[in-house]
Amino acid sequence: MLAAPCHFITSAPPPRMSPAATYITTHRPTIPRAAAATTTTTTTTAPRRTPTVHPDSDAADDDAALAVGDYRSLFTSQRAEITAPISLRLVGGALPADFPTGTYYLTGPGLFADDHGSTVHPLDGHGYLRSFQIDGGGVEFMARYVETEAQADEREPDGGAWRFKHRGPFSVLRGGRMIGNTKVMKNVANTSVLRWGGRLFCLWEGGDPYEFEPRTLATVGKIDLVGGRKRSPEKSLGRAGPDFADVAAHFLKPILHGIFKMPAKRVLAHYKIDVRRNRLLILSTNAEDMLLPKSHFTFYEFDSNFNMVQSRGFTVPDHLMLHDWAFTDSHYILFGNRIKLDVPGSMAAVCGVSPMINALSVNPSKPTTPIYILPRFPSSGTPTPGPTVVEAPSQMWVLHVANAFQQISCGGAATSIHIQASACSYRWFNFQKMFGYDWKTGKLDPGMMNPHQHKHLPHLVQVSIELDSEGKCQSCDVKDLNRWARAADFPVINPAFSGAGNGYVYAATTSGSRRTLPHFPFHSVLKLNLNDGSSHTWSAGRRTFVGEPIFVPVDGGGEQDGYILVVEYAMARERCFLVVLDSRLIGVDGRDPVVARFEVPKHLRFPLGFHGFWAPGPCNDFI
Repeated sequence: MLAAPCHFITSAPPPRMSPAATYITTHRPTIPRAAAATTTTTTTTAPRRTPTVHPDSDAADDDAALAVGDYRSLFTSQRAEITAPISLRLVGGALPADFPTGTYYLTGPGLFADDHGSTVHPLDGHGYLRSFQIDGGGVEFMARYVETEAQADEREPDGGAWRFKHRGPFSVLRGGRMIGNTKVMKNVANTSVLRWGGRLFCLWEGGDPYEFEPRTLATVGKIDLVGGRKRSPEKSLGRAGPDFADVAAHFLKPILHGIFKMPAKRVLAHYKIDVRRNRLLILSTNAEDMLLPKSHFTFYEFDSNFNMVQSRGFTVPDHLMLHDWAFTDSHYILFGNRIKLDVPGSMAAVCGVSPMINALSVNPSKPTTPIYILPRFPSSGTPTPGPTVVEAPSQMWVLHVANAFQQISCGGAATSIHIQASACSYRWFNFQKMFGYDWKTGKLDPGMMNPHQHKHLPHLVQVSIELDSEGKCQSCDVKDLNRWARAADFPVINPAFSGAGNGYVYAATTSGSRRTLPHFPFHSVLKLNLNDGSSHTWSAGRRTFVGEPIFVPVDGGGEQDGYILVVEYAMARERCFLVVLDSRLIGVDGRDPVVARFEVPKHLRFPLGFHGFWAPGPCNDFI
């Protein structure tokens, strides 16, 4: 790789912060020093049993105030940008010879407090894109803010101070205009990252993606991937003809698009890659669907050159909110997270005295969860039945999907569909308090993420559906995946097996043994062997948390032949580390799966990331 000088773009520290901004600032809270973080390997074939001794059960590190401080430190702003690559120091092990060349991209929020007393919910934090280019045994690191329209409006022209002007869906401004502020949909491009067809994108749930130059992470601009595309007519799963929702949509559209500047189509942050067909699959929904009891979904499929191969539209007669979804060889699969309009909350939100998300709430009126199984291709004599609605026998708020695949019986008489996902109870999910954010005080309360009834928290499930030859549901079963009942999220698999039968699932999880904050943040990587039913974990050191794991396959290898990339957030050491785990060694007695650990300099420590992407192959030389 071409060596280059390191360039930093930093912002001056805020001259004065209001008391409301104490939880997330550009300064670290004072945290007592502790022994260096350590790593352990824990193997368990009985996941329901709580270990007697665990590295996170150390009494000195289980102090409630210390734990809360560590949690809040995960959301400390990082204003510095690294515009040219710097080499990360190898502090343990070495990259193995078969580790492939490529780049790990990680996105998430980077800024949570401005210089005028306003703080924002983590979901409203400006996107901060990080890249780890791995080649020749070394790692080069870069990090830059996504130059969105909101970022340009809120950052001073000289790149110094910040003043929040956009409310964002989850926040209320305290140092800015509240009443009459129509800058609501603050596209921060902070949720997921994708590299496809030589192009790099950051996606967000409420608007268009932003594109970047892959070598420098410079923002190219907002990209309308679907607005100008010709779409196939939508197929309705409910009544035909106009109804109340259609009339309401007619009046809502000019308000949402004209006054609140919302795009007509919202591209969901989660996409899928069909490896067998070498296609990118993305999903969009109408902006007004968030407020109406009817949802319009359009699926788009692109080839490796970003040519649209096909689009399929469906109208669902239900008020739903989707974050992630699934596909099989012949179906799209949507989990119906039911929501409803909160009229009092809507009035307060429109007036600017509460977050816009208060206009919505979870709808637990039914004891079941709808799952929509939609045909991916027009009927051509193959066993691809029409749309099917399945009522799963439990209330699930599905967060993330690891994989889905189908098995067709001999002669096509029946189809079995299996979906591996993370889900939580409707009784726990709360729009207004995600990550424990209290918009009234501007503080994070991690207690919300750690309720006493941990069974309601995100956990891994497998949904098995049996369809007959006509596409009618014969049975639907929901159970904990491999009986793993502890809190877990961010499930992933070897991407080469996406849409096909897989034997392993990896996720971020916790031991559940900490007296304070036992369920979140996560501190372990879980490996589930679906073939023999075993479960194994690798755990980071004390006061060390982990984000989403990413599987990096080895060329020509089997399903578990590869490595896990995960970022460690070591609170006691005030560092971030890129950790490389050998997936084959997780759970092997006497073997440490950590093969390499790279240190991000202390002054460049970054906040908790959301989702990442592994892009194999060289990214050209940096300029």
